[in-house]
Amino acid sequence: MTDFSPNNFAAALLIWFDQHGRHHLPWQHNPTPYRVWVSEILLQQTQVSVVIPYFQRFIAQFPTVQILADAPLDAVLAVWAGLGYYARARNLHRAAQCIRDQHQGEFPLDLKQLQALPGIGRSTAGAILALATNQSQPILDGNVKRVLTRCFAIDGWPGQPAVEAQLWTLAAQLTPTLCVAAYTQAMMDLGATVCTRHAPACDRCPLTARCRARIEQRQQQLPAPRPRQPLPERLVMVAIIRNSRGEILLERRAPSGIWGGLWSVPEISGDPIAWCVERFGERPQQLTTLRPRRHTLTHLRLNLQPVIMQLNGVNHEGIDQTHQRWLADGDLATIGLPAPIQKLLTAMLTFTPPGID
Repeated sequence: MTDFSPNNFAAALLIWFDQHGRHHLPWQHNPTPYRVWVSEILLQQTQVSVVIPYFQRFIAQFPTVQILADAPLDAVLAVWAGLGYYARARNLHRAAQCIRDQHQGEFPLDLKQLQALPGIGRSTAGAILALATNQSQPILDGNVKRVLTRCFAIDGWPGQPAVEAQLWTLAAQLTPTLCVAAYTQAMMDLGATVCTRHAPACDRCPLTARCRARIEQRQQQLPAPRPRQPLPERLVMVAIIRNSRGEILLERRAPSGIWGGLWSVPEISGDPIAWCVERFGERPQQLTTLRPRRHTLTHLRLNLQPVIMQLNGVNHEGIDQTHQRWLADGDLATIGLPAPIQKLLTAMLTFTPPGID
């Protein structure tokens, strides 16, 4: 550690936070464990400005953990649609059911019990307890990692186990026993608004006098970036199928994997016409293959190639409503769709396909 003692570190942050921190975020009002938990999950991999309207809609529809637990997963995914990283929504729902069934509907206030819930890691559990109950628990989200690696000149990518362990030790040493909620919010705010990834505002930082990265002029080198690996690419043909009523066929995806549990359009394997005959027992009345559209995930580049089909000759009434559904254009916003599929369908609504290619 530098000549920053834990008390001096916390005091400098708290003075700065009182004047410059964020005090009017919606989850800061009535910061119950439930509301803080929802906000922390929403904020993972997502900017505050994007999260605010989602948080407001989520809390309006699911104001308590009991209501969330009792809600169908489709309703949760519909509110989440467009935000990405859908495993977060599925884990929120599963964790709410665990709280209902294993904790009598009472939000657990023990670190280990929180970490046992789906989707809650050590940092999220610490944030819930610190922000909602003032428990002295350290956190280590991306903003905090950036502040600590710069202030104490911690080399190495923070995701490496040895580096992360060093950062956890620092975070625990620096977390005070009083004013924990304010300190925790201050750490997150400093990283989000001052000690930013690019062009940090060192002249406005309360830690600048003893920040080793600034002293050594290494702000741009710390934290060390994640070792780069080329993203694999995958071409996926997706079928946009309309029936004689103009409805679109959607299927629920498997619970795990890309867009797990969401509704999407079917994926085609092999020749589209042969696939259609095997699947529905008829050739499409119309079929148009369009150019692929790229969508980049954190671990994969997807090239989605739309194949538009018109089916008229079979009775599609007897499908399994649990896993398949015909939906009118106006109802697409009522269920959870992956953002790229939603964009694709929106673009296709006014498309008039010609005959078979």
